[in-house]
Amino acid sequence: MINHKTWVEISKQALIFNLKQFRKIIGQDKKLAAIIKSNAYGHGLQDTAQILAKSEADWFGVDSIDEAIAIKQENNKTIKQIIILGYTVYNHLSEVIKNEFRQIVYNSETIKKLGELSSKLKKRTYLHIKLETGTSRQGVLEKDLSKIVKLIKKYPYLVLEGASTHFANIEDTTDHSYAEQQLKNFQRLINLAEKEYGQKIKIKHTACSAATILFPETHFDLVRLGISMYGLWSSSETKVSASHKKINLSLKPVLSWKTIVAQVKKLKSGTPISYGLTETLHHDSTIAILPIGYNDGFDRKLSNIGNVLIKGKRCKILGRICMNMCVVDVSHIKNLKPEDEVVLIGKQGKEQITADEIAKKINTINYEIVTRINPLIKRVIVK
Repeated sequence: MINHKTWVEISKQALIFNLKQFRKIIGQDKKLAAIIKSNAYGHGLQDTAQILAKSEADWFGVDSIDEAIAIKQENNKTIKQIIILGYTVYNHLSEVIKNEFRQIVYNSETIKKLGELSSKLKKRTYLHIKLETGTSRQGVLEKDLSKIVKLIKKYPYLVLEGASTHFANIEDTTDHSYAEQQLKNFQRLINLAEKEYGQKIKIKHTACSAATILFPETHFDLVRLGISMYGLWSSSETKVSASHKKINLSLKPVLSWKTIVAQVKKLKSGTPISYGLTETLHHDSTIAILPIGYNDGFDRKLSNIGNVLIKGKRCKILGRICMNMCVVDVSHIKNLKPEDEVVLIGKQGKEQITADEIAKKINTINYEIVTRINPLIKRVIVK
């Protein structure tokens, strides 16, 4: 019985399988942070957290205080340590402290607010300082590092528990010289920070998925496992680099995205299709209307060039994808009827459409394909 006109299936087995592969890579002595920010890269925040709550993961990584609170409320009995990787506005910093979340920090204003609030609440607050090593995003510059560490030391309830950085170009190339320089920068800045702090920083972390796979020296105390936890390679270059290093890693895509047929009808040759009349039928055809469009995250750039799977066969998208629907050619499909299943991402029969295939067609990355699936679409956990 069909309950939704579009839905996302999340494979529990695939997610746990991928996690175990990475546990083998990093060993038992390193912490593994499962990054579930941005609606778990489109896989569904609550559903993914539910699966991971009893998994190999040690920490959860989120982007916002809202995500942190949502997963703590849902999984309070089996909660992992939560680190907020993104920015938290001043008015919500007290919630960081009260809930014992770890917060990435990189500016004096946030640190001052946390210091004042932690003193007022008389509650220890654990900070992770982000070090700028060459990505030129959030992070403390070397010239400001001493001042920032001194500021943390000023407040009795603030603890500098961790230090991190993020690689700018470890995924997009097989030449990792820039990443290697960033790693050297990180190690130098860590030494400076620890000297100023007067003690060792307990948790150092730099490794994203690609770094975790390719460079053991980036693992430090904790790795931040993102896209590859969901069974997707960070890039083709990462996969090539892994092959060159003879790293045998098998990943299983966790997400499948499905919709249904809403209508089937026959049209004559010469009939224009959809907005803008950008495609005209060259022969008598059978078309199917699908209740899926760019509002759902099915990218409009797939107009005229994308494919879906119906009854195990590829069906071409005809004309422009609309806000809530699109048209596909089903002339080669027999006995098609409303509410038959359609696969947008995933396997059906012997055919498969991957996030990487779609990304290549519209000149983007697999991250964007899955992350932009509308969060209101139902996520369903399957085996």
